[in-house]
Amino acid sequence: MVSLEEAVIARLKEGENRFEILIDPKAAADFIDGKEVDILNSLAIDAIFKDAKKGEHAPEELLEKKFGTKDIVEIAKTIILKGEIQLTTEQRREMQERKRKKIIDFIVKNSMDPQTKLPHPRQRIELAIKEAGIHIDPFKPVDQQVNTVIEALRPLIPISIEQVKVAVKIPAQFIGKAYGVVRNLGKLLKEEWQADGSWLGVIQIPAGIQIDFYDKLNDITKGNVETKILK
Repeated sequence: MVSLEEAVIARLKEGENRFEILIDPKAAADFIDGKEVDILNSLAIDAIFKDAKKGEHAPEELLEKKFGTKDIVEIAKTIILKGEIQLTTEQRREMQERKRKKIIDFIVKNSMDPQTKLPHPRQRIELAIKEAGIHIDPFKPVDQQVNTVIEALRPLIPISIEQVKVAVKIPAQFIGKAYGVVRNLGKLLKEEWQADGSWLGVIQIPAGIQIDFYDKLNDITKGNVETKILK
């Protein structure tokens, strides 16, 4: 269980009724992001309140009427997803920074400059987000904020979220290690084994990992790999 000092109030209002829980804010954010979370262990007290500060519990019959269940975990999930989570200024700042990094990670991995067809360096994305003054919602999932962030960045840098198709040829002696890298970093669209034992394939990868993709293949094959971006 999370401590009372670390927990915050998550509150759902239904007409004149309030339903509150004391929850670890980071666990709540992870749950909203779709991660597996032990909700019961993330509560400071395994109870549903009508006023958490006063310690007043919500009546079981009211819970049954409003949620169709008296199960604390199921009700807590609904409160987290549909209610409001009260954060201190410091908690909000910390969680916004945490979500900002996740959004930047996504953009760096999946975006590119449509003019040069090259990925944007992480620092360029960070500086552009700062310059644009983009508001980050600490509880809104990354995939629901990325499009808004991208639109705000476009007046500052040419950027698009894209996948690229890359043709790859790997010599026979390097296939053991290199094949796994190809399969793990993207979606294999086509492959063909040659008479000399070499391998030809077409893989689709996020635009932003091109350099990392090429670097890993070059490292494994000692530079003996052929790649070509397909239009």
